[in-house]
Amino acid sequence: MRKLATFEIIEKKIEKLTPQEQLKLVKRLTRRLRKKYVSVKKELDWKELYGLGKGLWKKEDAQKYVNRLRED
Repeated sequence: MRKLATFEIIEKKIEKLTPQEQLKLVKRLTRRLRKKYVSVKKELDWKELYGLGKGLWKKEDAQKYVNRLRED
């Protein structure tokens, strides 16, 4: 219950800010959250995937395989 009360107090104080100040606060919070919680996306190296499906369709017609998948 205490966290909710703290949140409500903060929310009421934010409402007293001008729209420009609120936007500035949102930008700062967003930047802070991105730094802390959003990891940098790693580029996918397609070369690492080469050959992973080898043998998956061994001796199977590609069209028959696709048709079978569509039926499932």
